[in-house]
Amino acid sequence: MFEGQPKGLYALALANTGERFGYYTMLAIFVLFLKANFGLSPGMAGTIYSTFLALVYFLPFIGGILADKFGYGKMVTIGIVAMFIGYVLLALPLGNGTTALACMFAALAVISSGTGLFKGNLQVMVGNLYDAPEYASKRDSAFSIFYMAINIGALFAPTAAVKIMEYAQHNLGVSVNDSYHFAFGVACISLVVSMAIYYISRSTFKHVEGSSKQKSQGKVTAVAAEELSPRETKDRIIALCLVFAVVIFFWMAFHQNGLTLTYFADEFTAKSSTGLESMMFDVWNLVAVIFIVYGVFSLFQSATSKAKVISGIIILLALA
Repeated sequence: MFEGQPKGLYALALANTGERFGYYTMLAIFVLFLKANFGLSPGMAGTIYSTFLALVYFLPFIGGILADKFGYGKMVTIGIVAMFIGYVLLALPLGNGTTALACMFAALAVISSGTGLFKGNLQVMVGNLYDAPEYASKRDSAFSIFYMAINIGALFAPTAAVKIMEYAQHNLGVSVNDSYHFAFGVACISLVVSMAIYYISRSTFKHVEGSSKQKSQGKVTAVAAEELSPRETKDRIIALCLVFAVVIFFWMAFHQNGLTLTYFADEFTAKSSTGLESMMFDVWNLVAVIFIVYGVFSLFQSATSKAKVISGIIILLALA
């Protein structure tokens, strides 16, 4: 899975991991922040949350149109800067008045717009890395690696939000309401890291950013490509709509993690655990599990005995 992949894959995956870390840090506490800071009802907080997510998933459509005209790289850059500005607005301790509420809505608008420019176009760039014949056969495994990286960022986000809030309350003496802003500040830092990774590693994927030269080359290729028949076009649209019908319900269920499941965890579950079972709630144990999973992949897929031995040692250390 990992062998023979272009370097640009890992650079883009890490950049997206930082962005997703910030995004899920924000989502992990957002409805709780709305209730605690503004005194909103669970229903109203849920309405704001769901409207925000609707924009997050709709605006990549606009982002794709703009990327076709201006290039993927430019949209990714503008998008991540916009998200950073939005998280900064959430991180500012403005209280709970009209100004604070207006800044919160402005932050959501900017973050959703930035996500629309960033997320889909970064994934297109990953796909474009595999247009080269020598990488074409590795496209599916590449997206598996890419999405594993995203999930790693999402895994640590809720813990980071809680830990920074606890630190702010216990060490800095801030109130519970103000501690939420520290968690949003973590999202700001993660985007700075994401931007740094993107630009430091840019040479490994710059050829898929969608420059003017590549656009002209793409036009030549498009002319030479065989045009789809009306029947083929119809079949592809039908297949796409069937996929929509499936994933709509998946994402409806998935994003209850930031709403219904957050309410349930806050109101109906124990906040601490002791004994052997408490090991499963320690984030560092989850890190060890990640090393074990990747080590097992490497153990069975490595071509050399040296790599297999290293993989085995990593697995044993993680288990210990």
